[in-house]
Amino acid sequence: LATIQSICQARASVMVYDDGSKKWVPIKPGQQGFSRINIYHNTANNTFRVVGVKLQDQQVVINYSIVKGLKYNQATPTFHQWRDARQVYGLNFASKEEATTFSNAMLFALNVLSRLFMCLALCVCVCVCVCVCVCVCVCARILACV
Repeated sequence: LATIQSICQARASVMVYDDGSKKWVPIKPGQQGFSRINIYHNTANNTFRVVGVKLQDQQVVINYSIVKGLKYNQATPTFHQWRDARQVYGLNFASKEEATTFSNAMLFALNVLSRLFMCLALCVCVCVCVCVCVCVCVCARILACV
């Protein structure tokens, strides 16, 4: 049974870096102001998303899938950023406390994703090396391989 739950909530302005002007700009033109930012965890498939909704009009401003290996940078106590192949994203938090809450959840998600992939790699490695094998992996530990 799939369960999607919020593992954090914070208020922040969602920004992207504009290479042309060399400045941070709102992710959507004319969309300045705070959004409610959540990190959601889908427990069925162990995926995580950053979802931001404008406080003013409830418009979704960001819906971003967190992937293994994402580089997350806490540039200042209230401004954090990450990048993918196309864009650099930034969150300008309402307070240090909200920034800390978000960063703790982001680092948790990245840790879970990292351990999940390590676990899968261990299973594949062990199963390839053994003729008859049943692998059960949890948190990067092989619990049974018979």
